[in-house]
Amino acid sequence: MTIGASRIAILAGLAAVLSLPAAAATSEWKIDPPHSAAQFAVRHLTISTVRGAFTKVSGTVQLDDLDITKSSVDVTIDAASVDTRVPKRDDDLRSDNFFDVAKYPSITFKSRKIEQVAPGKLKVTGDLTIHGTTKEVILDVDGPTPPITDPRGNQHEAISATTKINRQDFGVKFNAKLDNGGLVVGDEVSIVIDAEIVKSAAAK
Repeated sequence: MTIGASRIAILAGLAAVLSLPAAAATSEWKIDPPHSAAQFAVRHLTISTVRGAFTKVSGTVQLDDLDITKSSVDVTIDAASVDTRVPKRDDDLRSDNFFDVAKYPSITFKSRKIEQVAPGKLKVTGDLTIHGTTKEVILDVDGPTPPITDPRGNQHEAISATTKINRQDFGVKFNAKLDNGGLVVGDEVSIVIDAEIVKSAAAK
């Protein structure tokens, strides 16, 4: 083979390699509901903090193994699963005074941008929908943790996300004022989402 023919063969081989589809870097992980929850905290009578949780959290994470910023998150919370350990208060939160779960059964978050701010630290910008109203929020995220494989061969990772919102921005406006001008229930709500995500062995 002449040098010219050899060069043509090399270039042809290189073109063939470049034309092959790149190996998939993204894998789908499912939120594991029994090991995930969305907690919240809000001021009561301006002097104390009431904490609760939504116990039914589901969703998916499209995790890019090569570039975490190309990943995406889609979370759904069952609004009726609110639990503050006081049944009458939970019923009130489910009513049209607050979440109106009969009309708005789900709280959702869909990511639009993920930024790596430090090792194991992310900022996730996305659309949060509560009470039928959608607003942009930024989650500060720790994780994901290094994967752990269970005895069945499924891989598990975990993330923890925090943010603060004003419930008035989402149309959750019911309240009563105190004689000192404060509110019975504060407007600012702190949110913590702890989620375990799973990639099944069959998905590898």
